[in-house]
Amino acid sequence: MRSLHLGYTLVGVLAVLLAFWSSAIRRAPVSEPLLALLLGVLAGPVLGLIDLTDQRMAGLTLETTRILLAISLMAVALRFSATAYRTVLRPIGVLLVAGMAGMALIGAGLAWSVLGLPAALAVLLGACLTPTDPVLASSVVSGQPAEQSLPARLRQVISGESGANDGLAFLFVVLALIAAVPRPAGEQLFEAAWGVVGAVLVGLTVGYVAGRAVRAAEAREQVDKGSLLIFAAVLGVAALGIARMAGTDAVLAVFVTGLAYNRMIGQESRASEQRLDDALTRYLVLPVFFLLGLELPWRQWLELGWPAAAFAVAVLLLRRLPVVVVALRPALGMSWRDAVFLGWFGPIGVSALFYLTYSHREGAVDPRLWAAGTLVVALSTVVHGTTATVGRRWYAAR
Repeated sequence: MRSLHLGYTLVGVLAVLLAFWSSAIRRAPVSEPLLALLLGVLAGPVLGLIDLTDQRMAGLTLETTRILLAISLMAVALRFSATAYRTVLRPIGVLLVAGMAGMALIGAGLAWSVLGLPAALAVLLGACLTPTDPVLASSVVSGQPAEQSLPARLRQVISGESGANDGLAFLFVVLALIAAVPRPAGEQLFEAAWGVVGAVLVGLTVGYVAGRAVRAAEAREQVDKGSLLIFAAVLGVAALGIARMAGTDAVLAVFVTGLAYNRMIGQESRASEQRLDDALTRYLVLPVFFLLGLELPWRQWLELGWPAAAFAVAVLLLRRLPVVVVALRPALGMSWRDAVFLGWFGPIGVSALFYLTYSHREGAVDPRLWAAGTLVVALSTVVHGTTATVGRRWYAAR
């Protein structure tokens, strides 16, 4: 417990320091997740201050990533009005259908050809690395610097895609587990189908009921704006729990809940929830990346050798950028500048960690899966964290 309490202390101190210099961090070529990752590396592998068992670490990672995704997906769903999201349905739909399929295939192909993984394990790794992370993407598209440098439409597309594909990646992962883990195929097919259908049903129901309740409370002047901010956060956690009890895709259910809730409440009410981005997700992300820094599998990376490094670099360069810029740009209806920015800023982070941990719990225990996946997440955190400010300035200058 002493190690765990020391971790609380370090993360808390980091959060306080970042709160003091929050505006400066937004303009600097670093990000909050990157700083938390470096602190975890320093406290764990470098200084040896914190040493948790693998089983305990896996449980902490799974639950912290699940809760963080719930709150961050609520923030994504409420970042723009429901009308604004409807205007970008076409590009988001293209990215969710053709884009996700292309990224999953390329990730699997790289895992098979560069790492030499068996085909089933390569497909599973490609599926885990497919979703664009909403937490890391928030540092690119939210805040005053992003609003000044990037058009609203581009930020809406990145936000909408990062929210939706996190949940839809569950379908890819479950289908990949059919080949990777010896379980009845019929059972997993039903799990995949109910995961999507059930998530939509749960999300629509919870979001509608919550929205009606807020509107009724506001009509009687029984709720203040601060309460609405907290309500949006705990609504995400509630939707997560309900979806888990229903045995469906909890991540997708939370995002659908946020969209339904967004649709039900008025523009005036939504102004309070919109602050969820900066008020919560910037700091709730810190424990997850701190944990990642503690458990980075350095020894397994060394055992994999240069193919692991080549795989991580290839994933960042080839998994998304060619798909968006070359294959999908005409269907997206975007300029070259927009397509390049959208293609590059598809970071891999919390959602990938969640699916890697989930796959391990479901029986995919090959250590190469976790080693290669975490190397990609760590590299994406560093690269996308340091290029966010530069990328926005490049976009504005063009």
